[in-house]
Amino acid sequence: MKKTAGYVIIEKEIPKEVLFTKYLLVIGDGMADDPVPQLGNKTPLQTAPTPAIDRMAAKGIVGSVINCPPPLPAGSETAILSIFGCDPRKYFTGRSPMEAAAAGIAMRPGDAAFRCNLVTFEDGDMPMEEKKILSHSAGSIDGPSALETVEVLLSDPRFARAMEEARMEIHRFPAFRQIAVQHESDISGIRFTPPHDHLGEQIGQYFPAGNERAEVFAHLMKLAHEILDHHPVTEKRRAAGKLPANGIWFWAEGTAVELPSFREQYGMDGAVISAVPLCHGIGVLRGLEMVEVEGATGELDTNFEGKLEATWEKLNQYDFVCLHLEAPDECTHNGDLPGKLQAIEWLDSKLVGPLVERLEEAELDHRVLVLSDHKTLTATRGHGSAPVPFLIYDSRKDTGRGGVYDEPAGETGPFVENGNVLLDMLFEK
Repeated sequence: MKKTAGYVIIEKEIPKEVLFTKYLLVIGDGMADDPVPQLGNKTPLQTAPTPAIDRMAAKGIVGSVINCPPPLPAGSETAILSIFGCDPRKYFTGRSPMEAAAAGIAMRPGDAAFRCNLVTFEDGDMPMEEKKILSHSAGSIDGPSALETVEVLLSDPRFARAMEEARMEIHRFPAFRQIAVQHESDISGIRFTPPHDHLGEQIGQYFPAGNERAEVFAHLMKLAHEILDHHPVTEKRRAAGKLPANGIWFWAEGTAVELPSFREQYGMDGAVISAVPLCHGIGVLRGLEMVEVEGATGELDTNFEGKLEATWEKLNQYDFVCLHLEAPDECTHNGDLPGKLQAIEWLDSKLVGPLVERLEEAELDHRVLVLSDHKTLTATRGHGSAPVPFLIYDSRKDTGRGGVYDEPAGETGPFVENGNVLLDMLFEK
C-alpha cells in the first residue's frame, strides 16, 4: 500500500485473463456552453484541446441529451440525478437533502435542509437590498477561512438566538458550501433563488419570499451581513486582497428523499469520485461508495493526480465508477474563461486520457460515457437548461463516425429527451 497525491492506493492488478467490461462515467460539470465571442463564436468545448476524448468520439456515438427537464431547476441537482438514472420529475425534492446525505446528516420527518453559501456582497453604505452579489462562493474561500467565518456567526449572541428561534442549525464545512437544517419546517410557497444565477445583480428581489414564513430566512441573511461585513475576520480578507465573506445565502431547499438501489436497478455496485457533496449524496442514496480525495477542492487547483489514482483503484474494485470534475462550472461562475478552457483540457489530459490508456494496457473491455451535466454560460455566469452533448465509447467497436466531441457534434447525433436513460445506454440495457 502506498500514498500518492493524497490518496491511499492498494496495489493490485486485474488479472489479464479476466476479461469483462468496465463502465466509466465522466462528468465535466458545466463544461458545455453557448458560442463565446471572445473565442471567435466557438464554445469552450470546441476550443480547448481534448485529443483523448475526441479519439473516442471518432469511434463512438455523440448526441445530445436533456438532463434538466422543465420546470425543474437548470442545475446539477436535477442533472446529476438524471445522469445517475433517476427521473428528477419523480425523485427531486431539493438539492440540500442529497448533500446532507453525503455528510451523514440524519434528517428527521418534518426537517428541511438548505444550502447556506458563504457569499460576497458589494461594499457600500447603500441598503442591503440594493447591493449586488459579487461571488456565490466568497471568492472560492479556503477551508480554514470558511470555518472561521461560520464560527463568527454562531458565536454571536444575536445570530445564535435568531437561529434558535427559527429552529435552525448550521452544519459546518471547510468550504463555502454550508448546510442548514430547520426542524418542524414548512417550506411550501417559499421562493429561494440560486445565488450563482444572479451574479452582479441587486439582491433585494432575490431574497427568500412568497409568504410570511420566508421572512425568517431573509432576516437571518440580513443579520449575518450586519455581523460579518466589518468584522475583523472579514477585514482581514479585504486587507489581503481577497473577496470578503460578508454574507450568507439560503437556497437549494428540500425535504428528505429516498432513491432506488443502484444494484437492484443495474445489477452492479460502484463508486463516485467527486469533490462536491451533491454528487456524493446522490451516490450514497443510491448505495454507491463515496470516495473523498485529499486535496480535491472542486476548483481548478483540485488534486487531479489523486482523483486519477482513486478512479483507477475503484475501477479495479468495481465494474462502474463515476468521476466528476467541478472545475469547469466553478470557473464559469467566477467569470474565468481561461480557467474553464484549462479545466476542460486537464479533464482530457490528466484524467480521461490516462484512464483509457490504463484500461487499454490492462486489456480490459470498457465503455465510457462522457458529458456535461448542464450548460454553464460564459455570457451570464449562470446555468442553462438546453441540451448538452454526450459521448458513449465502446473499446470493442468502431462506429466509423469520425468527428469530435462538442455541442455542434451533439446536435447532429441522436437526441435523448430524458437523461435518466443514459446509464441504460451505457450498460447496453
